Amino acid sequence: MPYSLPELEAERSKILDEFTTLGDLRRGSICAVSRRCGKPACHCAKPNDQGHDPQIRLTRTVNGKTVAESFPSPSAWRKAQAEIDEYHRLEKLSADLISVNEKICTHRPLGLESNTWTAQEKKRLLRSIRRLHAK
Repeated sequence: MPYSLPELEAERSKILDEFTTLGDLRRGSICAVSRRCGKPACHCAKPNDQGHDPQIRLTRTVNGKTVAESFPSPSAWRKAQAEIDEYHRLEKLSADLISVNEKICTHRPLGLESNTWTAQEKKRLLRSIRRLHAK
């Protein structure tokens, strides 16, 4: 359903207002990792043993490398999960903002400036096109 330009601008304002309600946020995923401790006398070293209780970890990428962080308590895990949920909310708001802005750009009428290229604009355009093809 097409929207009018004022409706789209109102939608954009509403989305921008939602950015101010964002709380603490962080990137990452929470996963459970089962492991063996490596001690030869431990029960986890026996064949078919389940190993130790899973460790709940936050994993994220920092400078191209995966970093894992263990949680010392269930409350630390719940806090991190809420922060990750808030990050996902930020991503959705960003996508919504871009979407409505693209619609605004499509609906906004052209300005009153000339509909012909100036010699300087043509020159700049050709120069930028040549640079792109030279790469």
